[in-house]
Amino acid sequence: MLVNRKATTAAVASLAVAGALLAAAPAQAAPTPKGDGAKAICKRLPKTEERVTKALERLNGDAGTVGSVARLEQRVNNAKSAGHTEIQTYLNDRLTFRKSLVTTLQTRQNDLKAVAAWCGTQSPSTGK
Repeated sequence: MLVNRKATTAAVASLAVAGALLAAAPAQAAPTPKGDGAKAICKRLPKTEERVTKALERLNGDAGTVGSVARLEQRVNNAKSAGHTEIQTYLNDRLTFRKSLVTTLQTRQNDLKAVAAWCGTQSPSTGK
């Protein structure tokens, strides 16, 4: 099978030029927001509150609750008693994060209460 080298070279060159032009095209910037999204936040508020509450209940559960701080503390203690220092260190770092997550979610829950109060004062017909 004979291939025309000039045609092949021209095709490769045209693809390279097209690729360079596409890559050099200025990126379109995302439009700037026109508001603060209050209407959407108020609309999603019940589901957000439910999600935060559910996560806090799980984190504050007993040692039998998967994902709870107490369960992870038990795993750290089990690793320590078994002499698995590397596992203990790893689980202890996860425990530190999980405890900080409880504080963060409690703060968020309080913030959502203030948002709910604000949303309750807004008129639904104004769209604000």
